[in-house]
Amino acid sequence: MAFLAAKLSIFHLQKTHTLLHSFATYLLEAGTDLRYIQELLDHHSPRTTEHYTHVSKGRVRRIMSPLDRIMSEMREKEEGKR
Repeated sequence: MAFLAAKLSIFHLQKTHTLLHSFATYLLEAGTDLRYIQELLDHHSPRTTEHYTHVSKGRVRRIMSPLDRIMSEMREKEEGKR
């Protein structure tokens, strides 16, 4: 019986960790500043918060360099003149 209780306890902790990780990741991808996430999770160190969060590949692909942004704005202006 003790073995089963220990297994269930580990399972519960794993579910809690997954929930916190998912919550932090959702907030980060929604644009929430990492400092606010740190406060919400009650972490004393930003490094602890960074451990819970991961960056999705889709979010990385959407990052534009300043040059790409300028070029995109120029294209939009050109299209607006037509």
